[in-house]
Amino acid sequence: MDLSGKVAVVTGAGRGLGRAYAAALAAAGASVVVNDLDGSAADDAVKLIQQAGGTAVAEHSAVGTAESADALVQAAVAAFGRLDVVVTNAGVLRDRTLPKTTDDDFDSVVHTHLRGTFTCGRAAVRHFREQGTGGRLILVGSPAGQRASFGQTAYSASKAAIIGLVRTWAMECERHDVMVNGIVPVALTRMVATIPGLGELVERADAGEPIPREIRRGGLGTPADVAPLVVFLASDAAAGVTGQVLGAGGDRISLWSHPTEVAVAYQDGGWDADAIAAMFPSTFGSQPQDFRPTPPPSPQE
Repeated sequence: MDLSGKVAVVTGAGRGLGRAYAAALAAAGASVVVNDLDGSAADDAVKLIQQAGGTAVAEHSAVGTAESADALVQAAVAAFGRLDVVVTNAGVLRDRTLPKTTDDDFDSVVHTHLRGTFTCGRAAVRHFREQGTGGRLILVGSPAGQRASFGQTAYSASKAAIIGLVRTWAMECERHDVMVNGIVPVALTRMVATIPGLGELVERADAGEPIPREIRRGGLGTPADVAPLVVFLASDAAAGVTGQVLGAGGDRISLWSHPTEVAVAYQDGGWDADAIAAMFPSTFGSQPQDFRPTPPPSPQE
């Protein structure tokens, strides 16, 4: 996969998944703007990319405002003359159940994840249209935005909304040759270390120990396992791929469906509450939709 001549911005790329995305894009030949609020983390990521023979510069904005989004686009153009790919990875987490979630908790998460995606996407598309050569938006979702995630009110809301942006932006931007796709990554990073049963696995992964096959087959691996999907979506091989949501983790890659009606009922003249109550158990109640997280599948031989 050759991304030579392409320029990419990755937000929240100082650590974890973002760093893996930036490193993989650079290894494939792209010039990369590594964004992170933590300036030292962004600088360290750039050094690692350069030591591996890649090309990158650091940018230290906190995503969320129009000004920081414009600064990211300007950083790419100033350093490399153009912009082709934006990966909206930056995010924060507040692990709180609903009664304990404060306004500040909610606003902080939504500002970074959702507003950061919106402002960066808007700035990128404006530049893509001006540049006239199309582009790629890769929006980062989460299993928490697809299924229930206990204690993640703000995070789940933000990630579900981001997948909504994938659908709308793909429809709006296709005529300008801007492909918009979402990814649903799963990896052993410090963000999941607080989940019961995963802390020890994160420590082992950080130490460079191999991840057991049954864990990898269940969809859990390192950030480097997710990064090739980002490289593919940034590449010419993904021309025409838009409006899709792809999952990656460990040894698994998947295609997520978009919501669709699973049952429909009609009644001449419309419905009253009693009629709905009479219909519901047999028509809708017979196929309730599972909202809980899907457990990792059993290893396949």
